Amino acid sequence: MKYSCDGPTMASQRLLIVEDELALRLTLADRLRTEGYALDAVEDAAAARHYFERNNYQLVVLDLMLPGESGLDFCRHLRRVGFAGAILMLTAKAEIGNRVEGLKTGADDYLIKPFAMAELQARIEALLRRKKRSAAQPAVYQLGHNQVDLGRRLVTQRGQAVDLGEREFKLLRYLLINHHRAISRDELLTEVWGYDSAPTSRTVDVHMAWLRSKLEIEPAKPKWLLTVRGLGYRAAMTEMDSNDEVN
Repeated sequence: MKYSCDGPTMASQRLLIVEDELALRLTLADRLRTEGYALDAVEDAAAARHYFERNNYQLVVLDLMLPGESGLDFCRHLRRVGFAGAILMLTAKAEIGNRVEGLKTGADDYLIKPFAMAELQARIEALLRRKKRSAAQPAVYQLGHNQVDLGRRLVTQRGQAVDLGEREFKLLRYLLINHHRAISRDELLTEVWGYDSAPTSRTVDVHMAWLRSKLEIEPAKPKWLLTVRGLGYRAAMTEMDSNDEVN
């Protein structure tokens, strides 16, 4: 069953709800309609694929457990075909492993069922704001001998594609769009991983080491993905300030 509605104030922000539980699907659609969103609501990934062919969505609310193709598989599909909008995953599974798996496949955030509608709305608004800020940034960056096309989610090194994992790319993207400043590990955990209870700051360091191994000429002596002592990390897109102590 498909439920479609167009709101009067946020028609440019179109949402897709993929939820197999009819009562919840209708409740979400009705509540978000009152907030002015345009949206479509479908029961499975097959129907969602059909509507993606006909509409431009800024955000997808996606249930983890769907009949047929799972929410995880559909999330992977969306990122593989270049969907740059936000994905908010819903799950009844509280285990940290399930949440981490969803984030690794390309989801931007998650909510555990049951949840408060007010929290769902707040997370949707935050994700749309974040995507809007990202869209205002340049689409292509030059990082030394690497070219990073954010719109196409493509990194090339002297013309050859560089294989980055989903989290590595998100980390690189956040560093690039904030290249004018040093970014703390805590901020990276919140903005890139989407939550601050796990993993630890050590995870940021590990992912940065992986990025350097793929993008730097000498990973042990990085020129573009820099550590700013006492502050965090910074992408060297501009001249460093003279008072920044850098590795």
